[in-house]
Amino acid sequence: MTFESFADAHWTILWLGFAVAFVMGAVVNKTNFCTMGSVSDMVNMGDSGRFRSWVLAIAVAMLGVAIIEGIGLISVDQTVPPYRASNFAWLEYVLGGVLFGIGMTYGSGCGSKTLIRIGGGNIKSIIVFVAIAICAYFMLNPFPGSDQTIYSLIFYPWTNPTSVSLASQQDLGSLLGRVFGSGADVTRVVVGLLLVAFLAWVLFKSADFRKSFDNILGGAVVGLAVLAAWYVTDAAVIDVGGETFTWSGYAEPNNWSFMESGQPPRSVGTQSYTFINPVGQTLGYASEGFASRYLTFGVMAVFGVILGSLFWAIISRGFRVEWFVNFRDFINHVIGGALMGIGGVLALGCTVGQGITGISTLALGSFLAFGGIVLGSAMTMKIQYYKMVYEDEASFTKAFVTALVDFRLLPGSMRKLDAI
Repeated sequence: MTFESFADAHWTILWLGFAVAFVMGAVVNKTNFCTMGSVSDMVNMGDSGRFRSWVLAIAVAMLGVAIIEGIGLISVDQTVPPYRASNFAWLEYVLGGVLFGIGMTYGSGCGSKTLIRIGGGNIKSIIVFVAIAICAYFMLNPFPGSDQTIYSLIFYPWTNPTSVSLASQQDLGSLLGRVFGSGADVTRVVVGLLLVAFLAWVLFKSADFRKSFDNILGGAVVGLAVLAAWYVTDAAVIDVGGETFTWSGYAEPNNWSFMESGQPPRSVGTQSYTFINPVGQTLGYASEGFASRYLTFGVMAVFGVILGSLFWAIISRGFRVEWFVNFRDFINHVIGGALMGIGGVLALGCTVGQGITGISTLALGSFLAFGGIVLGSAMTMKIQYYKMVYEDEASFTKAFVTALVDFRLLPGSMRKLDAI
């Protein structure tokens, strides 16, 4: 895509991001694509259908990146956020993922599902959205009258020292390329295609999944949406008097004279869909009086998913207003939103941002964050279930230890409660 001005490129990219997110929002609502629900189905019913849909989205995005990056159409080496960064913050990926997984269980869905529920009329999810927005925003931005953020106060002093500075980027192609003495570009394609082949075999050996149109449609569309965003944000070229720039080539503020004060907009660069930091950015956009400089690709994606979901809810007559059952339900959802806002930023992404977008780059940190999200959510569900069944007999410690036994993370001899 070639444009004659930065203004044309910028607004086209933002509106394309909105359009793809709109389609994704409608399809996710229609197919009930839900990452938290997929973990719940696995833990509580042994049904892997929706989890396979999530994995299909990963496989589609990974396949697309392997192909179009391999032939040189795009590069996801330098992205927002930096998935392949050589700074390997393993503890933050895992801890952030676990916190996010716990939060999405308490909040009745992940960040993207919160947007889908808002579009469908769920007022509870507006409260979750606000909690995510406040915590995600102040994870990265100082509190008023201070130079401290949630991250700098709570996490940086003890998580940052554990980070490892790698000799290469952290994606599997770069790491394995160094081991085998092959180039990172070729290794990425080979590793990506091998992983996709394995995932396809795992997915489609299930007859039930092969027959599930909605699960296949949901996974395919989400994966393609992630791929489309990678292409749109990286392939745009601005030709100014014979000199070409990428969308992120805004080294000179004068290039952005169409923005307020000629200042570059926020979060410009190669990126795809992620929903926790953008929810925080939405708060920043509103607090800055809706100034166009603060209207980012991520904010447009947030609006797109909500409106796409609303569109499907209206045409399918599925729009339903839902409120909290009681005060405890309200508190649980606020806690869930807060944990998602904190954990999603700490882990550099959510179930979509790390679980699909990040993994499509083969970033090792994304795999760790994905595992943390699934573990945090599954453990929370197990603990809740044991406490519900055994009531006063099931203390948190007993339920926690028994859940670890169920997941074979502790020996059976340590079981505190009978299996259900």
